Amino acid sequence: MKKFNIKVDGVMHEVEVEEVGGSMVAAASYVAPAPKAAPVAPAAPVASSAPKAKAGSGSVVAPLQGTVQTIKVKVGDTVNAGDVVAVIEAMKMENDIPAVASGKVTQVYVSNGAKVAAGDVLLDIA
Repeated sequence: MKKFNIKVDGVMHEVEVEEVGGSMVAAASYVAPAPKAAPVAPAAPVASSAPKAKAGSGSVVAPLQGTVQTIKVKVGDTVNAGDVVAVIEAMKMENDIPAVASGKVTQVYVSNGAKVAAGDVLLDIA
């Protein structure tokens, strides 16, 4: 075995080589640095079919982008904080969306099948 110092992209590396059958072969003690990955462009925002509403203290907002599978309440229903009021499907997973406060449902902004973006208001509770 012979040791050599080599410079790769300005960085010094020590390698060992072993002569095998008259040719030089790099030993396993040297691992080349991984190539730099090309920068990834940010994903384009997904268009939401939910009407835009201003979130208030009793507003239930979509925590993630997806498709509304079920709205479990209607205007006038009384809910408790933590009750499941909607189900959103995202990446083939159903996500229960809980009420953020106790009270009466005053407005529902989305319907089953609506596409929502994270932060879209689903319904209001007062």
